[in-house]
Amino acid sequence: MAFLDRGARSLLLSELVSGLALTFRHMFRPAVTLNYPYEKGPISPRFRGEHALRRYASGEERCIACKLCEAVCPALAITIEAEPRDDGSRRTTRYDIDMTKCIYCGFCQEACPVDAIVEGPNFEFATETREELFYNKDKLLSNGDRWEAEIANNLALDAPYR
Repeated sequence: MAFLDRGARSLLLSELVSGLALTFRHMFRPAVTLNYPYEKGPISPRFRGEHALRRYASGEERCIACKLCEAVCPALAITIEAEPRDDGSRRTTRYDIDMTKCIYCGFCQEACPVDAIVEGPNFEFATETREELFYNKDKLLSNGDRWEAEIANNLALDAPYR
């Protein structure tokens, strides 16, 4: 019986006809291709891209040098050094991330009690040299300043799931 069924399908070219029907069905739909550098697709609020250090609205950096992100990092990509300030609070003097080691797991963002270190929406940070992927505190703070509006919006959208 299977022999007759296979013979009838090959004689009537049913696979070819169904393939052509699928082609014609999709041929007249609008294109879904994006012209990448000029058009960008939607990014989820939980997207984990380039790291950034955030500041408070007053301009003071959020990081309190608790070193939880350094401790939780499975790739050992984060290095923090801290000193006490005159007012008794602790702040970082050195905050380095080796982006060549980072696996973008998001543990640093989850461990931070004050949302100081976040993985922002930027996915376009290709470099020409390896040294450009060693981020220091100044680079991380400038990333936070540049992407603060989008980062705050993404954290607000993600808040119900935390």
